[in-house]
Amino acid sequence: MEGHNRLRNQGPRVVAIGGGHGLSTLLRGLKLHTGNITAIVTVADDGGGSGMLRQDLGMPPPGDIRSCMEALANTEPLMEQLLGYRFTDGSLSGQAFGNLLLAALNGISGSFDEAVEKMSQVLAITGRILPVTNANVALRATFENGAQVVGESKIAAFKKAQDCRISRVELLPGHAPALPATLEAISQADLILLGPGSLYTSVIPNLLVDGISEAIRASDAPRVYIANIMTQDGETEGMTLSEHISALLVHGGEGLINLCLANSAPVRPGLLERYQEEGAEPILIDRDRVKRLGVELVERPLSSETSDYARHSVERLGKAVMDLYQERAETRVF
Repeated sequence: MEGHNRLRNQGPRVVAIGGGHGLSTLLRGLKLHTGNITAIVTVADDGGGSGMLRQDLGMPPPGDIRSCMEALANTEPLMEQLLGYRFTDGSLSGQAFGNLLLAALNGISGSFDEAVEKMSQVLAITGRILPVTNANVALRATFENGAQVVGESKIAAFKKAQDCRISRVELLPGHAPALPATLEAISQADLILLGPGSLYTSVIPNLLVDGISEAIRASDAPRVYIANIMTQDGETEGMTLSEHISALLVHGGEGLINLCLANSAPVRPGLLERYQEEGAEPILIDRDRVKRLGVELVERPLSSETSDYARHSVERLGKAVMDLYQERAETRVF
């Protein structure tokens, strides 16, 4: 075990950018291979328990940060269970204890990122977790018909009502400053990962913070988009892989990524029917169009064989990412 820990601590410096369940899954997989992880996490969420704390306390949303901490924590299983525990009654119904703990730390800290750092120390996490910005930002979506809606939690329902695609998203107010530590981490990274996760509400919001996209494009490290397995109801219905990548480039600039890691394993039939009921399907991998975007496509079996959802396997995803890094490091084809 000591030798394994030493090997992990000597692993490549990986920066993972995103939010939600997808980022926490990726972090669990990376943790098996390297201890040099920096997670850069969106703070545009305004729904659920996070939204309540944001509204009541004027703090950035803690939910995605908490999920990342659960993924990287080196604590007893009881503590992980405690962090994810959600109250079922009273005014705290639906609220996660980990959110409340982070809110309390925010109350005794000088800034939100300082609170995140303190909680990271308490949980002895592997690597580092950084909010992309300390600014209080909201997400606005503009649709192809010109309609707009403000609020991350409102986008899915609004999209269904408009029955057209999202054209672009932006942060309000504009020009939110990046946390300086995020730009430093990106500049020093050996590998930069975007996704998996909700395209417009978890991944792209990070690119809208001042300096983030520019720092990614300036890096000589492999810059990899990890594609979702399925399209997302209320967000990316009908979008092919190349259209996902095009959306990233529209918001983050040409040259943002040079690699895309996509799932090659079939989705189990029983799961397909369930997703079809909500208008979701496996993302169509249109290889020629991806190539024309200047992005190299790498396909690996990434889906979980045991989950009740069409999601990435922690072990498969972590290994595929590290194998991809090793291949590029050996050939120097960045």
